[in-house]
Amino acid sequence: MAKIDQFFRALKDKGGSDLHLQAGQPPKFRIHGRLEPLNMPPLSQKDAVKILYEILNEKRKKHFEENWDLDFAYEVPGVARFRCNYLMQQRGIGAVFRIIPTKIMTLEDLQVPAEPLKRLCDLRAGLILVTGPTGSGKSTTLAAMIDYINETQQRHIITIEDPIEFVHPNKNCVLTQREVGADTDSFTAALRGAAREDPDVILVGEMRDLETIGLAITSAETGNLVFGTLHTNSAAKTIDRVIDVFPEDQQAQIRTMLSVSLQGVVAQLLMRRTDGQGRVAVNEILISSPALGAIIREGAIHKVSTYIETGRGEGMQLMDDSILQKLKAGLVSPNEAFMKAADKHKFEHLLRRG
Repeated sequence: MAKIDQFFRALKDKGGSDLHLQAGQPPKFRIHGRLEPLNMPPLSQKDAVKILYEILNEKRKKHFEENWDLDFAYEVPGVARFRCNYLMQQRGIGAVFRIIPTKIMTLEDLQVPAEPLKRLCDLRAGLILVTGPTGSGKSTTLAAMIDYINETQQRHIITIEDPIEFVHPNKNCVLTQREVGADTDSFTAALRGAAREDPDVILVGEMRDLETIGLAITSAETGNLVFGTLHTNSAAKTIDRVIDVFPEDQQAQIRTMLSVSLQGVVAQLLMRRTDGQGRVAVNEILISSPALGAIIREGAIHKVSTYIETGRGEGMQLMDDSILQKLKAGLVSPNEAFMKAADKHKFEHLLRRG
């Protein structure tokens, strides 16, 4: 057993989400959103290298030493899979490991708005973006959406990930999971290849650049249901981000394409629970209609919030409304709600009362 496996077992036992190992400081666990140091001395560069290199094969070791960055997945049988990121920092080598639950949770388990998300999964074509900052549970929500399709439909699902996180068994669907670096050179190469692989659903693990975003939009336009992620925290900012990636002389065309292909945005944040038992998801949900298409074509993105408010009957909601629901249910504190809210003025009186 590799020495680092002991840390992984302890992380799982404590209900943590991340392990931080860096030369020059003691190992730390992230538990319910907070980083907590372990009761041990700082790691030396020599000790950190020994621990971290033990689980690298020669190919990964070579890649790290050439690039000083490395992403891959690692599994401890009977414990969990981990998303691993190696890096170099001021004091030497470092790494961050994110636990990937073995069991894929359902949308109901996650306590996210299941019905509107299932309606998006039932679409035959279009672009669906699941967004949020790093560590907001995007991958977990996307895995639940893919699992719902796998349970209820008969389709070919291609996932392109860096690295593969949740491993999906074939249920009613055929799952083709491809890892960037291991199974394909890049997101763009895999997306181009997917067009020839008879796909119905394509998951793009991260839409990092103009070419990947452009190919994802084109794939959605040509009859595939495409899921992608961005690091934005609202529907309006997501639409702006997609358009702003492109040069100014292409933005009118992209607005037209996006007005047709975009079917939904699910923005997500995680908030600490008042009972200390983990975190709870809050979501902003945007569902497309001809009215949204007109807003995007006109470049009137400031109207998106009003559009969501008027579409509550269709399952749409603003992030602040979701935060307020969790606050009224006693799941989160007034201070936590205030810190995560977009319109803090709405929450000031609740903060004073709390």
